[in-house]
Amino acid sequence: MYKKEIEILKKKNRFRQRKIYENLIDFASNDYLGMASNQEVLEKTYNMIKGDEYGAKASLLVNGYNAYHQMLEEYLCEINNYPAGIVVGSGFLANMSIFEALARKGDLIVLDEEYHASGRVGVSLSQAEVRYFKHNDLEDLIYKLQDSIHFNRVFVGVEGIYSMNGDLVKEEILQYLAVKKKVITVIDEAHSVGVVGDNLMGVVDLYKIPTVNTIKIGTLGKALGSYGAYILANKEIISFLENRAKGIIYTTALSNFDTMYAYFALKNIKENLSEYKKEIKKRQQLLGIDSLIWIKEYKDDILLKNEELQKKGFLVGAIRPPTVKSPIFRITARISENVDKLEELKRLIDG
Repeated sequence: MYKKEIEILKKKNRFRQRKIYENLIDFASNDYLGMASNQEVLEKTYNMIKGDEYGAKASLLVNGYNAYHQMLEEYLCEINNYPAGIVVGSGFLANMSIFEALARKGDLIVLDEEYHASGRVGVSLSQAEVRYFKHNDLEDLIYKLQDSIHFNRVFVGVEGIYSMNGDLVKEEILQYLAVKKKVITVIDEAHSVGVVGDNLMGVVDLYKIPTVNTIKIGTLGKALGSYGAYILANKEIISFLENRAKGIIYTTALSNFDTMYAYFALKNIKENLSEYKKEIKKRQQLLGIDSLIWIKEYKDDILLKNEELQKKGFLVGAIRPPTVKSPIFRITARISENVDKLEELKRLIDG
């Protein structure tokens, strides 16, 4: 039924398939702090829920919500200075839920042109007018907002760190939006939590952005090594999402194990903050970057080069169109106790 389309993808060198990678030094994943293999976090999680149910069993609004979810939500609000929050199944669901539920006909949504696909899918489900501004371009954003007074609500979506660029949202953009009373700023911190900020809580933490009139999306599955996501905002917005967001209402709640793993991962970051920040700084200085994502354009056969790197023992991200405009190697300068030492990173970039 789809054979011809698959053949076209292969001819265009855009064919994808799942693979199991073994015995390679991982510079491809988003496990920025090596938290996915942190034995201390694992043991604390296991001891916390031992003898209890590991799964959530149902949606948040049936009987899937429990004390574990509440504990994580309250801690996230505390360390991020937000009045309310909700834990959801994934970052993709979080983005879809926000734009699908909150934005209506007569509203305006303006997204950075490099905003994640989940946000683009979310706005496509909304009846609001949608515009895109040039990546990290304050002047173009101002231009796209010039008639915003004529809309009921205005949403602007940016990422803390852009996953396929590795650059931070410009501080001037968030500071400009912070004083626009009519604008609700949606900040996707999926790749910035655990990487930047005084407390490694992302760009809101880094730039000291007031949390009023902002919605923060964070993931539990990248720097926290677990699975799922969270939304932080004012109580009114969280309550409305709880009542109207299909991606929250009609999905099974996050498992108890994933919830508590994220909770103890956050505690681990707090307890080892100075050490993590020191290791992050080393990698940023080595690569000349502000995040833990290093992007290298590659014009030749990127899949062939990727195979060569795997033979040398390295696993990196070989990203092709349509995900990006032109092929790139996406290397995450991640931290790990056992592998991915700084010397290995140096060997990779030198090769």
